[in-house]
Amino acid sequence: MNGPLKRAALACLLMFGLLMINVNYLQAVRAEDLRKDSRNTRNFYARYEIERGRITAGDKVLAESVDTGDPEFRFQRRYPEGKLYAPITGFFAPESERDMERAENSLLNGTSADLLIRRSIDLFTAKQSKGANVDLTINPRAQEAAYKALGESGKKGALVAIEPKTGAILAMVSIPTYDPNLLSKPSKEDVNKAYNKLDKDEDKPLVNRAIERTYPPGSTFKVVTTAAYLESDDTVGPDTQVDAPQRLDLPNTTADLPNYGGAACGAGRVTLSFALEKSCNTPFGKIAMDLGYEALRDQALKFGIGGEPIEIPLPVAGSGIGPEEDQAALAQASIGQRSNQMTPLQMAMIAAGIANNGVVMKPYLVNKIADSEGGEVASADPDELDTAMSEDSARKLQEMMVNVVNKGTASAAQIPGVTVGGKTGTAETSEGRDPHAWFISFAPAEDPKVAVALIVESGSAGSDASGGHTAAPIAKSVMEAVLGR
Repeated sequence: MNGPLKRAALACLLMFGLLMINVNYLQAVRAEDLRKDSRNTRNFYARYEIERGRITAGDKVLAESVDTGDPEFRFQRRYPEGKLYAPITGFFAPESERDMERAENSLLNGTSADLLIRRSIDLFTAKQSKGANVDLTINPRAQEAAYKALGESGKKGALVAIEPKTGAILAMVSIPTYDPNLLSKPSKEDVNKAYNKLDKDEDKPLVNRAIERTYPPGSTFKVVTTAAYLESDDTVGPDTQVDAPQRLDLPNTTADLPNYGGAACGAGRVTLSFALEKSCNTPFGKIAMDLGYEALRDQALKFGIGGEPIEIPLPVAGSGIGPEEDQAALAQASIGQRSNQMTPLQMAMIAAGIANNGVVMKPYLVNKIADSEGGEVASADPDELDTAMSEDSARKLQEMMVNVVNKGTASAAQIPGVTVGGKTGTAETSEGRDPHAWFISFAPAEDPKVAVALIVESGSAGSDASGGHTAAPIAKSVMEAVLGR
């Protein structure tokens, strides 16, 4: 072979080599970046070629794909219940998805490895593949009752209802909410305009307050302090006498801890049950200082507070009681103030764990997944998170929480013929805002079917607007819906 021919052959081999390197670089290294590139219109149109699976709750369709007949945007996402379920379903937009649409995206669009057999059958039969259907644990009656009652309060807030024995989430409401249909149109311009308007709204309707935002829990946290006390000594019970001064002196500070409104708590020494019924502050501050920070932290951890991140499968913001400081800070933490921050879901887990004789179940939202032909792909398998307290301690705390409803601050949660346990909370917030109103509860106490936690933001205005006055009636309506009352 002469010199010029050799050089030409070498140049061709070099160019082929460079071409192969470039192809592999684009397909292996940059593939994901190119797929997500906003200029990739092919990806944009491909999102609408697949009939995504339905999201359901029992016989209710929460999200579905409808055939538009348009060859470019064939399937468009529709949300029949709109605002009611938006914090759960999220939305499927031209360039993104959110909440359940994101968490179960590979199943809904049919690309999950769990659907390989179904896709193979569809390929063999020349049938158009579809996404899997995701059925949720939500109880539509409970969801509707929560949305209606919380909405009628005229306040922002959130509610979570859990089945204590399994951890199944029966209701999850966040108000204000939004219409996901406005964000599912196959028009980037229209969707971006609608999203930006929602994102800039100072009321933050896109935020799921039930799992994405934390709040000081106020007096609802006293059940955790009580649990720690019960676990510290098996002789402690509802009739145990505790110190209840009108004001509790806090060590190494000029401040002290008063009861709500500066009121007295009995005659200065009361039963533990009475202290919880009347939601006195000073007994629990004293109990926490005697137990120490580690005991309170460890008890909180057993309820899931400050532990491993929770996914339901939606990610849940972490809750915590704050770092160890001094005795004064610990006394404040014992009544749900100071650095305590909880999601409504976390408080529902606490109520459910107490109701379930001390066993806290992992919360979950997905009941089952079925392929497009109805074949089961997966189903819920309830799992324990931790044992927060002994059965004996749990029954003592159940008794005291029933007394809170029957004789204490939560009489508005009473349901005729049903034994209800609960705890109210009024959480101080930043200066200039009314306190938040909290309520946690469960029913029936003898065989719990539902545990509820809710917060009404700035819902405690005036001397009578406590968690019992504002939030308890809302929880009652949800418990009634679950129990079919």
